[in-house]
This record gives sequence, C-alpha cells and structure tokens, in this order.
Amino acid sequence: MITIKKIKSFLFFLLGSISLLIGIAGTVLPVLPGGPFYLFAAFCFAKSSKKIENWFKSTSLYKKYVEAFLQKKGMTRKEKIRINVIADFFIVISVFYVDILLVKILLIALALYKHYYFIKKIKTIDPNNTKQRAF
Repeated sequence: MITIKKIKSFLFFLLGSISLLIGIAGTVLPVLPGGPFYLFAAFCFAKSSKKIENWFKSTSLYKKYVEAFLQKKGMTRKEKIRINVIADFFIVISVFYVDILLVKILLIALALYKHYYFIKKIKTIDPNNTKQRAF
C-alpha cells in the first residue's frame, strides 16, 4: 500500500534529482548558478531519505560546492571574482551569438542580477581566517 510518507519521499527525491542535474549543468555552463541548486538538492535528498542524504553528502560535488560554502558562511573576494568573470565570459559570448533581442536583454539582466547577488547577498569573508577552497 502506498502511504503519504512514501509519496512525499518520492517527490523530494524527484525534486532533488532534478535540482542536482540543473546544478551540474550550472557547473558546466556558468550562466546558471550551480550552488543554489546543489543546496536545494541537498535539502530535498535530506527530506527524501537518510540513505540518499548520506550518499549525496559523500559526493565530491557536495564537498566542493555546498559543504565549503556552508562551513565558511560566505566566499572570499577572490572566489566571487573568479566565478563572476567566468560567468560573464559565457554571458558575453551568448549575447554576441544570439540574434534575438529579448534573449540578449534577459542575459544582460541576468548578469546584472548575478553581480548584485554576489555583492549584496553573499557575505565576503577574509581569506586569512579560513582555509582556501581548491578549484
């Protein structure tokens, strides 16, 4: 018999899997932010089952992107600049490659919002007070 708990667990697993795939795409295509999707995937996997949560926490993606961010509660200025420069590079290429004006405007708006988010919403931490993350 299917219970509400099993349905809830399945839905969280499905959302976690989708979020993980989008996060991976965001790692490969820096136009998408991968980190928030990894965080959401971790949340969903934690809600779906303890076994899946433990598996996700043992992956290199979690350790590199989620755990380091959660432990430090922010990013160094160098990390912020590195991520923004890479993302901006791909956004600029996309703006020149795409012929649709609306898409160009959306890409520029995305880039501006990305900079706002990194400057105002993500805490800048001192690299001397924490160990540097390897990239």
